[in-house]
This record gives sequence, C-alpha cells and structure tokens, in this order.
Amino acid sequence: MDPVRRFGKPSLRRPRAVLAFEGWNDACDAASGALRHLLERRHIQRPFAIIESEEFFDFQEHRPSVTVQDGSIQAMTWPETRFYAIERPDQDHDLVIVVGDEPTFRWKTFARTVAAVLADNGVESVTMLGAYIGSVTHSAPVPLSGVVTDPSSLESIALPPTDYEGPTGIVTVLGEACKEAGIPATSIWAATPHYLAANPNPMAMRALLAKAGEIVGFDGDSQELRDMETEFILQVDEAVADSDGLAEYVREVAEEGRQMDPERTGDLVDEIENFLKDV
Repeated sequence: MDPVRRFGKPSLRRPRAVLAFEGWNDACDAASGALRHLLERRHIQRPFAIIESEEFFDFQEHRPSVTVQDGSIQAMTWPETRFYAIERPDQDHDLVIVVGDEPTFRWKTFARTVAAVLADNGVESVTMLGAYIGSVTHSAPVPLSGVVTDPSSLESIALPPTDYEGPTGIVTVLGEACKEAGIPATSIWAATPHYLAANPNPMAMRALLAKAGEIVGFDGDSQELRDMETEFILQVDEAVADSDGLAEYVREVAEEGRQMDPERTGDLVDEIENFLKDV
C-alpha cells in the first residue's frame, strides 16, 4: 500500500524545498521550530500530502495523541510527515515545506518516499535544517556549518564545511535519497549550548531560518523571532548571573571551548531549566 496520502497536487513553479525533522537531528527544537514558525507566519495549515506513519514508526515511542471532550473522542493525531506548498507569484520559484518526526523503521524506504514526493512535484533543490549540542555559548552568534551532496556547491552556500564520522540521523539519509533521485541537497547545521539542551532555542531557530532563506530565496527573518531571541537571551543571562556554578561554566566554554563535564551536567541543566520555567 502506498504510504503517501495526497490531497491534491499544487501547481508549483520551479519549487525549492526546505525540510526539518524532530528527533535526533533537532537539538532544542531549532530545526522543526524554525519551519513551524515559517508556516505560521504564512498562515499555511493544510498539507497537500502526508506520509502515513504505520510503516515507519513504533507507536510506543511515538504515541498518537487524542483530544477528548465531555467523554467523547474528538480527534486522534498520529505522527506524520507533512508536505506544504507556498505559492509565491512575485518570485520565480515556489516553496515546499516538509516537517515531521524522525522515523523508527525502514529509513531507506522512508527517505526514498520523501524524495519521490519532492520529485513528483518538480522540486529543483532541497535544503534541510538540523541542530546539535555543541561547545558553544548563548552569548556568541550561533555557529552554522553545511553539508552538501554536490561538493561544487559548497562555496555558493557560504558555510564552513563539516568534518564528521559517526552515527547519523534521518537528515543525512534524506540527503543521500535526494542525490539518488537527482535533486541537489544541502543541510544547514546549528550548534546549540550544552546547558540549554532542554529548552527551545529561538537563537538557533532564527539563524537556521535566516540562512535557509538566503540559500533558497525567501525572507527567513521576522520581528517575532527577533523578539523571542532578545527575551531568551535576557532570561538566560539572568539565570547565569544568578548561579556562580553556571556562570563559571559558561566562561570556561567561551574561553576554552571546553566540553561539559558529565558530573556537572545534570545539576547545571536542571538549574537553568527550572529557572526558565519560572520566568
């Protein structure tokens, strides 16, 4: 059975796609949060296609959610991969936005299914967003790096290349599937601070969305994101100032790029998380 449900095929002109997936590739909800913000700004709510979750998810790990009112089930929501269209008559290309959860099973089949939907809608290029926990602080600009399927395009995206060998996530697998389908793919990666790992990070969201907009050709910034970032920095600064241990650690990272000591991780993360919940 075809796992793709189509609600109509949009009429798109030379579309370019931007993708983000929650899970291992999405530290601090930075990637998925950036695209949710973009969709909200554009008032885009209805996808033109989804990939059903039955073949790709363990529902004990990704449980569906339910809405019950007055003892009656009103709605059931399952993990899905959703494809949205943004038509831009003032530009020479439209956008396809893809958001979803990192699947549990059959990654190759899943990635090829995503690439097939993109190819079927004429997508010319793919830009994927990702975020990871790095030895960085909130007081410095968000470090970004890039990975491409075509080495000749690395210079054009104006991002430092990444050297990495080890476990990977669905974003990298999707890049390979796009390459296989003949669609050039780029991934943009943001580093987020260790000590803010439990909190959504509007700094990283804004950095990813701005860079994606620069590469793909849309306005990725917004006053709302700038305001969220300003408020976030003020709150974190206040939390750091209120804790000698956290302030010392942030100074160490800023000066030496030191990795977080596992013996200190729990207390510091809990401390700042509790502070941010209370403000």
